[in-house]
Amino acid sequence: MFLLGTLVNGLLIIIGTLLGKMLHRIPESMKGTVMHAIGLAVMVLGLQMGFKSENFLIVILSLVFGTVIGEYFALEDKLNKLGDWLESKIGSKGQGSISQGFVTATLIFVIGAMAIIGALDSGIRGDHSVLYTKSIIDGFTSLILTTTLGIGVLFSAFPVMLYEGLIALFATQIDRFVPQLLMDSFIKEMTATGGIMIFAIGLNLTGITKIRVANLLPGIVVTGVIVSVVYFYGVYF
Repeated sequence: MFLLGTLVNGLLIIIGTLLGKMLHRIPESMKGTVMHAIGLAVMVLGLQMGFKSENFLIVILSLVFGTVIGEYFALEDKLNKLGDWLESKIGSKGQGSISQGFVTATLIFVIGAMAIIGALDSGIRGDHSVLYTKSIIDGFTSLILTTTLGIGVLFSAFPVMLYEGLIALFATQIDRFVPQLLMDSFIKEMTATGGIMIFAIGLNLTGITKIRVANLLPGIVVTGVIVSVVYFYGVYF
């Protein structure tokens, strides 16, 4: 079942959120420190991913053009509006903003190599080990995020399952038309591009700055376009 890893990922996010909801009485000072610790860890993870690029100019171009696209379509605003709509329907009941929790958790769980590589492994080889590992990480992260950001974290499970599920479904056919060398190159540059976005999320979590990370997301698609141009047309930067 090629969607098994995806379903486990979503389930553990939901379980982690529900456990975090029950532990909401954690002192505010502890929540703040824990959130800063998560932010620092996320920043280090982003840096590790960023260093995997073999051509950092591709990463820069992907981020620049991806950000232009994201800003044009105001992706961050649209995500926030979706979160606000959820909040208006459910209400945060004094524990965090549903909008903030939904957007922050969605970005953390969706961006990065593990989501894409794990889904590809599930679809191509039926190997769910990467997504299982990601599920455990996401479960603990959702627990901690919920104690600070509230129940909105739970709703991030649905875009995560949709995102990973579509990639896994696509991956069941991908080896028919995508050369392995091209796929390897894309994964490396996508990992680095996603790493920069992960680093930005870490900055946001620590409160150092406020970057509209969702508007950077098209950079992943731009990475695929640039890598494909380099592979098929021999264009080098």
